[in-house]
Amino acid sequence: MDIEMDILKVSTDWARAEVFSSKIVLLLSLLFFLAAFGFWQLGKTDMAKAFGWPMLVSGILLVAVSAGLYFANKPRIIQFETTYNTDAKAFVKTETERTAKSQHDLALVFKVLPLIIIAAALLIIFINTPLWRAIGITTIALMTILMFIDSNTNARNTAYHQRLLTENQWTKR
Repeated sequence: MDIEMDILKVSTDWARAEVFSSKIVLLLSLLFFLAAFGFWQLGKTDMAKAFGWPMLVSGILLVAVSAGLYFANKPRIIQFETTYNTDAKAFVKTETERTAKSQHDLALVFKVLPLIIIAAALLIIFINTPLWRAIGITTIALMTILMFIDSNTNARNTAYHQRLLTENQWTKR
């Protein structure tokens, strides 16, 4: 397979990996839902009972993240081939610009999520009520999971972006 056709495979592999990531996020949301249900049904202390709502809300947020990943990337698997076959140079240029924007956005995410974790930790330290502590602890867990997901997304995006840059240099010859 020559280098020119290889970029289509790299692109579709990247999109498939993003779709797989969405399924992992959905699985994690189910764990949050199970935890919320468990705390709601089995919680005996005020602290245990306080985790129900924050865990439920976090599960819903993870479902939204999963849906966003899935519905943004699943159509790309088919669109990539059509777009690439129509104009390979434009495809590479568009994807290079999109991945560069994603890298910028992810850099911002890696600044914001730790700040949210710090704010949640301060909440745990300074507010001594079960609900607010549960919110703080659940927020830290959620932000940690999002950082895990986004670190994998960032690694895939960076490798894909580098491959696109290589392809872009090759097609300019």
